[in-house]
Amino acid sequence: MKSFQERQDELAAHYAAILPLLGEDPEREGLVKTPIRVARAMMELTRGYYEDPIAILRSALFRETYHNMVVVKDIEFYSLCEHHMLPFFGHAHIAYIPNGEITGLSKLARIVNTFSHRLQVQERMTEQIAECIEEALHPLGVMVVVEGRHLCMQMRGVAKQNAQTVTMHHIGAFDDPAIRADFLSQLRGEVRYVSSENHEEE
Repeated sequence: MKSFQERQDELAAHYAAILPLLGEDPEREGLVKTPIRVARAMMELTRGYYEDPIAILRSALFRETYHNMVVVKDIEFYSLCEHHMLPFFGHAHIAYIPNGEITGLSKLARIVNTFSHRLQVQERMTEQIAECIEEALHPLGVMVVVEGRHLCMQMRGVAKQNAQTVTMHHIGAFDDPAIRADFLSQLRGEVRYVSSENHEEE
């Protein structure tokens, strides 16, 4: 397997070859260091390929008897659409119901970073985050909602500036419409609460 430096240098060489194809002079002052800058940026933006999200979650597991919903919302993410390699970005919202173990809250944000720092489609990223939590924590249920804006829709093609894409994936207890509604109401800032044990409003 090639080293980090080898991959970065090879990327830079490819970007140097791309510039003339776009009609630019790679020796122009403002572009001389562009290939290595872009290569470094791409290595950072795709570092998720080299991170283990299951290990991230399991690195901070704690035994806990709490069996109600844990919600971490408004987790910012930035990713690259695999179709055009243009950015898409927004917020991820995660809820899970522990089944004897919890993970550090920052680890949930970290796995969002891991999956978003790959060439992605929002639909798959949403499922990957939820399924990773399911595999690592074995919770009673997990649900992920992702809201994203895609520059491939805003900068090119249909050029719709205000379009927003919302994707959801739910597992286990969140198959219950009442539990899903509880989570979604929290995202809207409502005070509705449904117990994961009896599914009745308090």
